[in-house]
Amino acid sequence: MTIAVAADHAGFALKEAVSEMLTAEGHTVLDLGTNNENSVDYPDYGHAIATAILDGKAEIGIAVCGSGIGIAMAANRHLGVRAAVCHSAETARLARQHNDANVLALGSRLMDGELAKDCVRAFLATDFEGGRHIARVAKIDNKDGQAPVHLREVK
Repeated sequence: MTIAVAADHAGFALKEAVSEMLTAEGHTVLDLGTNNENSVDYPDYGHAIATAILDGKAEIGIAVCGSGIGIAMAANRHLGVRAAVCHSAETARLARQHNDANVLALGSRLMDGELAKDCVRAFLATDFEGGRHIARVAKIDNKDGQAPVHLREVK
């Protein structure tokens, strides 16, 4: 699986640790930066990860900033991106299972590397449950509530 990773300066070290784990586990990592701890603006990286997902360059994204909140807010400005800030393996699992999240947002100031890796593993190991959640996710993605084609159940 190709996984896009992006972070601001606060999330750089955690992004590097997660990227190393993903590579070791056989995933292809699309690193969208930043590439050091020099101050940058998190929205630039939230938009970059959203664009990579929407352009089909990656199936899933991992976005990191100090809290996870700002980078998720920027990514969520893009229709079809569902970025979830998660603080545990359980919230990461539920974000995929119930919300069909395609971007996991992590806060480097709120967790250590091992917890972040647990979140990533849970996120990647969980599929969208569908069923009753389809209509709810459709309300996130579309004002009219019509489910996007990839979420419609085949009859």
